[in-house]
Amino acid sequence: MFYPLTVMDFLDRAVTVYPDRVAVIDEPDQPAESWGEITYAELGRRARAQAASLDEMGVPVGGRVAVVSQNSARLLTSFFGVSGWGRVLVPVNFRLATAEIRYIVEHSGAEVLMVDPALRHLVDEVDCKRTFVLGEDDDAIWGSTAEPQPWAGDEGATATINYTSGTTARPKGVQLTHRNNWLNATVFGWQASVSDRDVYLHTLPMFHANGWGHPFAATGMGATHVVLRQVDGTEILKRIEQHGVTYLCAAPAVVTAALDGAKTWDGEIPGRDRVRIIVAGAPPPTRTIERVREELGWEFIQIYGLTETAPLLTMARMRAEWDDLDPHQQAVNLGRAGAPVIGVRMKIDDEGEVLAQSNHNLEAYWDNPEATAEAQADNWFHTGDGGTFEDGYIAIADRKKDVIITGGENVSSIEVEDALSSHPSVREVAVIGIPDEKWGELVTALVVLDPDAEPVDEAGLIAHCRQHLAGYKCPKKIEFRDELARTATGKLQKFKLRQPYWEGRDRQVN
Repeated sequence: MFYPLTVMDFLDRAVTVYPDRVAVIDEPDQPAESWGEITYAELGRRARAQAASLDEMGVPVGGRVAVVSQNSARLLTSFFGVSGWGRVLVPVNFRLATAEIRYIVEHSGAEVLMVDPALRHLVDEVDCKRTFVLGEDDDAIWGSTAEPQPWAGDEGATATINYTSGTTARPKGVQLTHRNNWLNATVFGWQASVSDRDVYLHTLPMFHANGWGHPFAATGMGATHVVLRQVDGTEILKRIEQHGVTYLCAAPAVVTAALDGAKTWDGEIPGRDRVRIIVAGAPPPTRTIERVREELGWEFIQIYGLTETAPLLTMARMRAEWDDLDPHQQAVNLGRAGAPVIGVRMKIDDEGEVLAQSNHNLEAYWDNPEATAEAQADNWFHTGDGGTFEDGYIAIADRKKDVIITGGENVSSIEVEDALSSHPSVREVAVIGIPDEKWGELVTALVVLDPDAEPVDEAGLIAHCRQHLAGYKCPKKIEFRDELARTATGKLQKFKLRQPYWEGRDRQVN
């Protein structure tokens, strides 16, 4: 017997088993009227209404529906109301420029565009067959009382197209099938211990790799979704206290925000010995991991993956063999990208690149067969990351293009960043290579200082690095910044940070 795996399996189970449980606590402070608290029965009704409305618009199975929105109950519902009946959801980064959004809508062939009310200008600036403003046009989106036309289900059909942020080229549309999303969510949920006792806080943008699959995983287990529209450290702690949050997913910048919020929090930090925080986006400094465990009292879990892998490839989580290690060594172990999760195979090729095979891996890049063939050469997905695979664990050394070659030696920017971040006065840091006549590339650190900490100068930070690193790895130059360029999900945009230093050169290596 064969039964297709589709994303509606998660909502169908929740509606069947937990119909009267609160499914979503919507963001109360938003430009649209908040949906407040809705049950799983109501979430199921609204998803069906959305599918029926798309039927009435004539959007066929396989038709693309783009949504540009900050986190909201409306966006969460669309993962099911669009994809659950065979259409393709295109969740778009709301921080993109209008020209970038216009490109994605056009490239994906979206027939419907739904936009956050804060982005109402897109209605006039982005061409699409049908355009709606969330909150203002709810009757047109969720107002149908008809039953949606049934869809037989096809696990090989594209469920979502997620556009990766481009560096030197246009963003690529990652086609994830129902099978990709289903297996990612179930494996992730299992290995992260998601249960019906969980309350999930959406600090991670839902548009990013479909919220790492947790709109599906948390729903399938009947967990309550708490929607957070704008990341703020103090607000994260308030939501954890108010709603009994038990887990959240976060980029390193969100971790920093939570730690900053704790500095001014009055009383015991909410969620101590209850919350688990799942981190990805960049290897966090060892000291940051120690602070999460010590100052917040939360369990620290690290994962590694990409939009193209749906995203889960590896997970680093405390294990029995580490119980007797000192907290610092435990943090070092948790700082690795992790061990391959169930159903994932990984290896390092001869050039040091991390390769992966998985049922989570993308079907293809939308309308880009050349990029698809390159990324999936020899039936392995090529991550573009350099790393090692030892004792069952992957450790990411660097993006291959971010390795700094200075004086003929390879330097991992992550290793230097880790050393600098261990200084108590450093809040954020990015290490890049800039052209230098003597060394080829000069190890350069761009540093944001903690305004509440003791001041430190360039010489002091370099001396600190020399206590942790070989001399050739230490930064030769340090520049102090007020902030660092990051993506919507908190990743450092090193290509932007490097750009001014490499202008006018044909090559980005020296």
